[in-house]
Amino acid sequence: MDEHAQVSADDDPDVLAAGEIPEFLAEFRQLRDEFSRFMLSYKFGMDEITTKVRILQEEFRTVHVYNPIEHVSARLKTPESVLEKVRRKGCEPTFERIREQITDIAGVRVTCSFVSDAYRVFDLLTGQRDIDVVAVKDYIRHPKPNGYRSLHAIVQVPVFLSDGPTPVPVEVQFRTIAMDFWASLEHKIYYKYDKHVPDALLANLGEAATTAAKLDEDMERLHREVHGDDRQQPPLETSTGGLELSERVVAQLIQQRAAAHGGNG
Repeated sequence: MDEHAQVSADDDPDVLAAGEIPEFLAEFRQLRDEFSRFMLSYKFGMDEITTKVRILQEEFRTVHVYNPIEHVSARLKTPESVLEKVRRKGCEPTFERIREQITDIAGVRVTCSFVSDAYRVFDLLTGQRDIDVVAVKDYIRHPKPNGYRSLHAIVQVPVFLSDGPTPVPVEVQFRTIAMDFWASLEHKIYYKYDKHVPDALLANLGEAATTAAKLDEDMERLHREVHGDDRQQPPLETSTGGLELSERVVAQLIQQRAAAHGGNG
């Protein structure tokens, strides 16, 4: 054999690199699986919070006089968006540090009819035993300089996976219809101008935020003048939403209870 044809891995970097490929692929696959599981836990946490809010919404719609929840939406950051925020914040790129420092990977937005409803639903959600409140930022009482108003809460909810419970942080925003409309418009304007919004337009946005806040106050006052305090009213005598109980069914239940009471006597 030609001595020049005998090339060792120590002499040829291409041979060395080829030998490292299986190890690289194994590391790549492991990291991919861990990242997928990490993101999946946030999706499940988001789903848990969304379900809790929808249960409250359905209960109010079915058995109460007044439903304070207009609608619920949720969003999960893409893996690319998460990594971009890791870069911007200078966060150590480990799953533990990302979970600690980036708290808006999963988000739920609860849109309510009135300002008092936003606080009411916040209390109902955060009062549940498996919900831990990590942080609260009240931009309703203390709006941002640009006029943005909303109640933000970082809550932690347990997600039960095959290897046990995992606490997952979820950002929940509570706002009124007027706040949501203003925030949506503001976001579109900032996107159109690539965050370099003309001063005159910023001033108009600020005025619109003030108008929206006044509208919230006026509409809630009118609602109370017409309906009073809905929270003090008793539940509806009959339910709605596809769960109606006919008089015949209720009469049967009364008869069964009476029979059971008579038998115990």
